[in-house]
Amino acid sequence: MSHSCRGSSNLRLAIRRAALALTALLGMAACSTTPPAGMTPVAPFEIARYAGKWYEIARLDHSFERGLSDVSATYTQQPDGSVEVINRGYDGSKWRQAVGRALFTGPADRASLKVSFFGPFYGGYHVVALDQQNYRWAMVVGPDRDYLWILARDKALPAGLREQLLNQANELGIDVSRLIWVSQTRADG
Repeated sequence: MSHSCRGSSNLRLAIRRAALALTALLGMAACSTTPPAGMTPVAPFEIARYAGKWYEIARLDHSFERGLSDVSATYTQQPDGSVEVINRGYDGSKWRQAVGRALFTGPADRASLKVSFFGPFYGGYHVVALDQQNYRWAMVVGPDRDYLWILARDKALPAGLREQLLNQANELGIDVSRLIWVSQTRADG
């Protein structure tokens, strides 16, 4: 009898530990979808106007994009309110593509979303600067200051606008000296 009670007690302890670990993991995942401290997502925001193709002008380096040129992202609003995200880039020999799903983290008129390319794991996607008149350029941050993308509808930005965005990123605490300026020379393939 005492052996089975000890086994039952060990099982309960293992279940409690697993539940605590899962709770901690979910808590960390939830934190990764909020904007970095001191950064405010753009509002008002219209996903219908943001939808379509954007070219990556600059980014901070990450393994999932390392070595890619001619990177673009295409956003398509879905009937269920989610957004399909197709990221595409050229790795020197062929085109690579990843398809994800984005969901608003709050009201749909605030440019704060969470995006997933890997099942149930989401990361923050927060538009912190946007050409709100024409939706021609955007600056996006992730869950912390190590994620930044400058996007545009065209493959290049005017020098003055580029400097304006760099200054704004710097004021937000982004190390702009680490930016990679993305080559956009290939025809869309």
